Amino acid sequence: MTSKHVIVLATRNQGKTAELRELLAGFGETVLDMSAFPGVPDVEETENTLEGNARRKARLTCAATGRIAVADDSGLEVDHLRGEPGVYSARYSGGPGLPATDAGNMAKVLHKMQGVPHEKRTCRFHTVLAVCAPGGQQATFHGVWEGYIAEEPKGEQGFGYDPIFFDPELGRHAAELSREEKNAVSHRGKA
Repeated sequence: MTSKHVIVLATRNQGKTAELRELLAGFGETVLDMSAFPGVPDVEETENTLEGNARRKARLTCAATGRIAVADDSGLEVDHLRGEPGVYSARYSGGPGLPATDAGNMAKVLHKMQGVPHEKRTCRFHTVLAVCAPGGQQATFHGVWEGYIAEEPKGEQGFGYDPIFFDPELGRHAAELSREEKNAVSHRGKA
């Protein structure tokens, strides 16, 4: 089967690329990420909402590559922290001259949640997927995955905050799920 289109994922994050490729595999399209376009700079996330960042990344990636672009901006929203880290999830532990890391981001959330009882540890992963085509057509899709912040990290799968995200329906941390299990219930899978 020959694909009809080339879809460019507006990311260099290999975790996101792997998940999105699997989710888009059923459409029979060729799916590339930004590593296929080394001369195209990363799009900065300058907006103050997930949707704003996703739309911006899709629009600018489409313009730079001339291809259908799919962009995602996702965040962990912790109710006890009034929605933090939210739109700043990927750079939550960073600062001037100090890049954020997954381990640093998780440590910061866990530190802020010390002593908070289980019933007040509610959170969600929220994803906004934006699609932009060369003709200017755009669409956005939202997905939410409800859970709790765990007391400590657990699991080796996934990336980002997966080790501290506990799904009460499955009784496991997101990082304990296979990619197939995660895609069936996750925020990206739903979007």
